[in-house]
Amino acid sequence: MGVAVLRTGALALAAFAIATALTAAAFAQTADGILTYKGPDREQKLLAGAKQEGAVVFYSGMIVNQALRPVTEAFERKYPFIKMTFWRADSEVIATKVAAEMRAHNPAGDVIEGTGIGEMAVREGIAQPAWSPQTDGIPERLRDPRGLWAPTRMSYFSIAYNTRLVAAADAPKSYDDLLDPKWKGKMAWPALSSIGATLFVTNLRLAWGEAKALAYLKRLSEQKLINFGAGNPRTLVDRVIAGEYPIALQVFAHHPLISAAKGAPVTSALLPPVASAAGTLVMPKEIRHPNAAMLLMDFLLSREGQQILAKSEYLPVRSDVEPLPQLAPIVPSRAGVAENFISPEKLVAYTEGSSKIVEQLFR
Repeated sequence: MGVAVLRTGALALAAFAIATALTAAAFAQTADGILTYKGPDREQKLLAGAKQEGAVVFYSGMIVNQALRPVTEAFERKYPFIKMTFWRADSEVIATKVAAEMRAHNPAGDVIEGTGIGEMAVREGIAQPAWSPQTDGIPERLRDPRGLWAPTRMSYFSIAYNTRLVAAADAPKSYDDLLDPKWKGKMAWPALSSIGATLFVTNLRLAWGEAKALAYLKRLSEQKLINFGAGNPRTLVDRVIAGEYPIALQVFAHHPLISAAKGAPVTSALLPPVASAAGTLVMPKEIRHPNAAMLLMDFLLSREGQQILAKSEYLPVRSDVEPLPQLAPIVPSRAGVAENFISPEKLVAYTEGSSKIVEQLFR
């Protein structure tokens, strides 16, 4: 009798294991189909599935009170049957957390967003393709044709200068102007940030070619740039405002304008070609709430979602959404300045080499 019971239990466990494996495989296939489905009944399918899931988890680098709470409140008003939970951290921390979850085959985040997230998806292969009709409102040059990442907010990079120490007429207006001897030892840049000195070098390599860029960078190194070591590029703008450095290179172009609107003696100047990059969202493999995740992706890329981000002092990716008037001057297309969009793929391909150039010439 005992042997029979053991055999019956073993068979039951084996059957359960097979059923679980088949269910997991079916779920994976279903989730994949959900993320890329383009049929006319797409929205109805997503709504039905999301009502069963009832939740979505969002990892993001956006500021909580400035953007994440307004986005969450608006999303839950639109979809009251979905409980949206967000977790905010710097993009590097998010990348580390997501990588650990993927290794454990236990992803908690359904939608991952932030600066550098697209690069992580390209480099680590953690993302699965996803399609949203809302990408039609985004310029084609900002999209990934494979659907592994989608842009959510733009970043444009510029110099910042203290308006009490540098007259507008004297401020650099081109990369060649940075070579003027009067600026020697008076310019700082974020040396440790991947979107600081390294991105500055990558932009010139892509725009000018290797030979011209390297020749220029050798001359720039003679200007004795100050390597600012703090991790947050915004802190460098604060040092310019305080007068510690007259000029800062490779800062987020909107940061000085936000401070200037509050009375700070600082402004931005775009140097063509302006380096630009995008905060991106990805869908990790094996996510738990694929239907709700797709509704969130749709919302973030929609005109409604982009307007919320624009009001929160982020720069929209949609061409039909206006940035705040005080930030419009640093959007290259509006300023009539050439722009060089550096995609996640280009960042992955060029960052290591650009870091070596920074190390060799500027350390």
